[in-house]
Amino acid sequence: MKKIILSAAFLAIAGLTTAKATEINNPTAYVVRQDSTIKTPVAFKDLPDSVKATLASEPVKAWLPTAAFLVTNADKTSYYQVDVKKEEEIKSLKITADGKIIE
Repeated sequence: MKKIILSAAFLAIAGLTTAKATEINNPTAYVVRQDSTIKTPVAFKDLPDSVKATLASEPVKAWLPTAAFLVTNADKTSYYQVDVKKEEEIKSLKITADGKIIE
């Protein structure tokens, strides 16, 4: 008799504590934002003359150019990124197609 009562109590407790698992059918929308900037390597000889003139001007003249890129943003604006080096210091210059340095 003891076993029947314990079994009935166990089944009653087990029946009350089971979770009703259901599948959630709410669609979740994920928005992924990507950086739409395109960075294209450019040879120094292919840089516009105005950019070359800026690199040869006085404030930048002491720096040695190491790499150049044409950067096109998502809004279709573009500039040239020229990586320069002076001894141990490394810097990137942003120069427009007409030779102006962007701060």
